[in-house]
Amino acid sequence: MRVEQQPAFVLQARDYRETSLLLEVFTREYGRLGLIAKGAKRPKSQFRGLLAPFQPLRIGWSGKGELGVLTGAEAVSSSLALIGDRFFFAFYLNELVLRLLHRHDAHQKLFDEYCLSLEGLLADSGWEPILRIFEKHLLAELGYALLLDKTGSGDGELDAGTLYRYIPDRGPMPVNGQESQGILLHGATLQALAAESLQGDESLREAKQLMRAILAIYLNGKPLHSRRLYQQITVFRNKTIA
Repeated sequence: MRVEQQPAFVLQARDYRETSLLLEVFTREYGRLGLIAKGAKRPKSQFRGLLAPFQPLRIGWSGKGELGVLTGAEAVSSSLALIGDRFFFAFYLNELVLRLLHRHDAHQKLFDEYCLSLEGLLADSGWEPILRIFEKHLLAELGYALLLDKTGSGDGELDAGTLYRYIPDRGPMPVNGQESQGILLHGATLQALAAESLQGDESLREAKQLMRAILAIYLNGKPLHSRRLYQQITVFRNKTIA
């Protein structure tokens, strides 16, 4: 098989033998792929300087099986200049895609959402809603869409002012004083997440707690390196300021 001019981003690049790189890429029509970029570390390689995260690319590759061979790559535009905290948030998106998407499964809508999320992080808009909305789309693409428009018991619409416990395999259940499982949050947070219009400290905090708990299930409880690194840097920064 040979593919040309496919929109893509490099998610991860690792050394492979002496002069090559082993890439994990996210493509629009073919999903996540593993590719070998032969000779990419040579000074005169056509790939030199291109195969970095957050660089919009069009790529080509050939081969069958688990690993293909990169045959071409060109920049579609300048690399997205994500700096400061937003750089770590973008790596968080990359790690989610790497950890949760299977290779060779197409996710065109999620690819488009990934592009929108990077553009949002590049702009001056708030980063927390961007991450939560991407997480929501990711779960839906995996077949684990959240129930956000009614109660898990199916007995009615959500009420903005009501407190619920979101139980992963059931959805939001009204708090009854007996149930202790699930993530506590208000109906307003679920409605805002459904409408992709998260605002306010309470909704942002509750949506973060919900997504973290749900994603932990599908990550098999294994920590995310990007999250741990960001937490370490935040602690170091706070100590330095103090």
